[in-house]
Amino acid sequence: MLPLLLAASLALGAPPASAAASPDPAAPWRDQDWAAVGRDTARLLSGYLRVDTVNPPGNETAGARFLADWLQARGIQSEVWEYAPGRGSLVARVAGTGQQPPLCLLSHIDVATAEEARWPQGKGPLSGTIDAQGDVWGRGALDMKGMGAVEAMVLALAANSDLPLSRDLVLLAVADEEVDNRGIQHVISRWDEIGCSHVVNEGGVGIADMLFPGQTVHPISVGEKGVLWARLVASGEPGHGSVPQPDQAPERLARAAQALLDRQPKPTWDPALLELLHNIGAHQGGAAGFVLQRPGLVKLLVRGRLMGNPLTRAGMTDTAHVTGFGGAEQPNVVPSTVWANVDSRLLPGTTPDAMVEELVTTIDDPNVQIEVLQRFDASVSPWADDPFYQALAARAVQGDPNAVAGPVISVGFTDSILLRPLGVRAYGFVPFVVTAEELATMHGDGEHVSIENLRRGVRVLWNAVLDVSVGE
Repeated sequence: MLPLLLAASLALGAPPASAAASPDPAAPWRDQDWAAVGRDTARLLSGYLRVDTVNPPGNETAGARFLADWLQARGIQSEVWEYAPGRGSLVARVAGTGQQPPLCLLSHIDVATAEEARWPQGKGPLSGTIDAQGDVWGRGALDMKGMGAVEAMVLALAANSDLPLSRDLVLLAVADEEVDNRGIQHVISRWDEIGCSHVVNEGGVGIADMLFPGQTVHPISVGEKGVLWARLVASGEPGHGSVPQPDQAPERLARAAQALLDRQPKPTWDPALLELLHNIGAHQGGAAGFVLQRPGLVKLLVRGRLMGNPLTRAGMTDTAHVTGFGGAEQPNVVPSTVWANVDSRLLPGTTPDAMVEELVTTIDDPNVQIEVLQRFDASVSPWADDPFYQALAARAVQGDPNAVAGPVISVGFTDSILLRPLGVRAYGFVPFVVTAEELATMHGDGEHVSIENLRRGVRVLWNAVLDVSVGE
């Protein structure tokens, strides 16, 4: 979920120009008691975090029922769609006039596993504790029950007002994002009942001091790298471990793994990446800003730094990461086959088939076969002229002169990668501001989110939804 790279234009600190040039049709609904909204969202999230939806096994229906009960208390009906017993997704809708296609607020109910003993006492993964400092603790606070609570609150605000919606708002909280994406696949099988043209989902999150001290960057994911998960299977003659023989399976696999480690992919200088750096530089100013605004200087002076950082390198290259080995059971037995898992993430323009061909060429051993386990093409939504993207970017930075927002291609993938081939414009945006240390708690120890972030998140998303759902 850590955001990175490939961008285009950045929005700096103000709502869209059109909003300032004409009367705002949503003005009567902009102001809320945001302090109360933040507290209510924290209480919702606290209860939601206490529902055990750790995947595996998931048990997402329990989380879906929890949200359904909360929504029903606010006059909103919902349905739970199960793809298997106990593996349910929630669908809720606030109806509009239908002048525009529906807008989906998407999250996932399941959360990653956690080691409770490593968490602070009284603030464990299923505690939902709200501490004296105003933080809500639990697995999923950031990934992604926190966003689910924010989206549910936005739906409740819309339902409990006389808001003249020009489109339906649909809340989707799906099962099984963390493992196999079967929840969103089941929802897609009934997509004619959903019908959303746009989706906001996880992806980018605001990071304080991301590139420069004092500057907050809000990456909005407009696309995601493709995926090739493969298994390298090496074969050879079995034997006794006491007598090394040439070209046995473990030796072949070791050479194949080393070939991938030695691989030196060239960076992709996508125009969008250069524009992202340009705009960050324009916002920052100074000598660093001067360099970042000039592609020639970036390629000359910044390439080494970008390629030397694992995260930025992953955003600029097609990766081939050996992630594990198997096949040997006894130290004195050489098996006839051993294997290694490889996780490749592919930039737009590189297909999984092309990556398989590259792996074959790089390994250069007919006794090492490549078995494809999973594959997705990279997917990108248009953004330059999209009103919803523009609303998200503008509202992300509104009121903060030290913030910048812009589109990125995520190095990881979410459920959005399965929606874009349907023609859905999917944007990954969590309207929180976190430090690098807080971001590391996702899938790590001590995950938490502040009430201030929840308050901010509802306000930002609410205003972005109003921008595209009220008036022309």
